[in-house]
Amino acid sequence: MTGVVEAAGISKWYGEVLGLNGFSASFGPGITGLVGPNGAGKSTLFKLLIGQLHSDQGTLRLLGENPWNNVPVKRRLGYCPEHNTLYGWLTGQQFVEALLRLDGMPRSRAEKAAEDALKLVGLSSAAQRPTRTYSRGMRQRAKLAQALAHRPEILILDEPLSGADPLARVQILRTISDFAKAGGHVLMSTHVLYEIERVTNNIVLINNGKAIAAGDIHSIRALIDEHPHAVRLETPQPRQLAQALARMEHIVSLEIPEEDALLVRTRKPDAFYRELPAIVADTRLEVRSLESPDDSLDAVFRYLVG
Repeated sequence: MTGVVEAAGISKWYGEVLGLNGFSASFGPGITGLVGPNGAGKSTLFKLLIGQLHSDQGTLRLLGENPWNNVPVKRRLGYCPEHNTLYGWLTGQQFVEALLRLDGMPRSRAEKAAEDALKLVGLSSAAQRPTRTYSRGMRQRAKLAQALAHRPEILILDEPLSGADPLARVQILRTISDFAKAGGHVLMSTHVLYEIERVTNNIVLINNGKAIAAGDIHSIRALIDEHPHAVRLETPQPRQLAQALARMEHIVSLEIPEEDALLVRTRKPDAFYRELPAIVADTRLEVRSLESPDDSLDAVFRYLVG
């Protein structure tokens, strides 16, 4: 096993509910995104990695070690849980410092480490405010600060951008990227696929407790070449445009979902985009806008789980 995380046939039951179902994947160095819908098993996997849960089947390794009941390996990781449950009466400084003290760090060292971590996530100006006064984005950054404060080797971040405002998102993504550039490893889960694209191409897709694809996003796209790509065109003349586009040999289907729209499915999106301008110019038909869900990772996920 050579990955930062290696999972082989991991299953976890909650009574009769299956959280993970034979999950197998390898997470390499740098930043890896764990992508899947709510309830796919992302949080269960992370709780297994931090040693909060024990798997019922399979083998799991974090930094080459079994994370269950392993205090030394826990000290090498920083964890950011999904839910924003903070101790609201504590200031940001007190929150981060208290967690460091609970881990055994001396007071003077914990105070400095907390200050540095809050500065890193852009919360220095709010460090002395009670966390109950923080916005949701500020709370996400406070959680990230506590995960970073003890200088871990790996960050495990469960939906770190959930509910964050645009400025907080920029700060969080910058902090994650800088951590990885400095040699750290990051496992980041999300159900919003474009968020992963901003920081890495390396993804693992999870659905119903199973890893359904893994690798570079471009290699994963190759897995769906046999599926038609959708393109939506806004036009006041959808029937006439459909007749004109029907001559394209790579067109799979043409649908009019609304009176001013045409939904095209093609097996060769590059050829479609290349040929469309000439057809529109020749026919003098009006196309007001064009959008394709296949321009994002969302389409990749839909095709692979469909």
